[in-house]
Amino acid sequence: MDRQLQDASRRFLRHSRVLADGRELPLEADRFPAAADLLKPGAPHRLQRLPVLATAEFSCVLPPGTRQVAFEFPDVIGAVVLTVERPGEEAYAESVPPGTRSLELPLALDATRSATGRPWRARLAGYGSYVRLGFVHIFPLGLDHVLFVLGLFLLGGRLSGLLWQVTAFTVAHSATLALALYGVFKAPDAVVEPLIAASIVLVAIDNLRGGELRWWRVAVVFAFGLVHGMGFAGALQELGLPRAEFVPALVGFNAGVELGQLAVIALAFLAVGWARAWPRYRRWVVVPASLAIGAVALFWTVERVIA
Repeated sequence: MDRQLQDASRRFLRHSRVLADGRELPLEADRFPAAADLLKPGAPHRLQRLPVLATAEFSCVLPPGTRQVAFEFPDVIGAVVLTVERPGEEAYAESVPPGTRSLELPLALDATRSATGRPWRARLAGYGSYVRLGFVHIFPLGLDHVLFVLGLFLLGGRLSGLLWQVTAFTVAHSATLALALYGVFKAPDAVVEPLIAASIVLVAIDNLRGGELRWWRVAVVFAFGLVHGMGFAGALQELGLPRAEFVPALVGFNAGVELGQLAVIALAFLAVGWARAWPRYRRWVVVPASLAIGAVALFWTVERVIA
């Protein structure tokens, strides 16, 4: 394992970048976890589950007169929350999605900035990073959420019916996302993930039954939204956000999720929306698509239960 960790340290250094005023600087690993740091006394000699929590320290020397720095991280570790703490300032946290660079962070306060504030451009960019994170959590990374939204789309009927369902889903997942992030409650992934898959199966079955939108379907979609919200919360909780970032993270992430859902619905309309008034639309579109969605979701449900 030590050899693997040493290789991980080298790869991290190779794919990470620190830029001072746009110029890349050499980065050194001062401390990287060893196998002894990850394996507790008495534990098996092989980790049974990832991820694990560890601390690493890296450093570089900034040239004299450096005004600002920016960071890039390896794509393989996913989104990174870059947290900066300096005396006299509120902790600054920024989500850095894979393949992107952080904001350029000034090294000194100037007269135009308060000791506890951030420039509006930095706030806006930080908010935008949470929007982007929420969007990619739906499209393209959240295939289960995509299938759920497509299941709502396939019911047919008037556009108002789709809006009722999407609104119920949005209100519900926003509520549980906020409650879970603030620690009011937490449901284990072993429960949440199978329930998310099962919710897709039930929506697909209801589509096969046919008919117009009924009030209880909106109520069921709301209940399923509560479950999906707990799944969304996991994406933010994994980032280890400071509490001061909870509100912008919630607002931005939710906005990104909604944009992702709208993108899925827009693509569905472009693909088959023009045929919704077609007499054979249900037979040739709704039924086979719902069967496919239900089959995939049923497989996920079984897979997640036995995992």
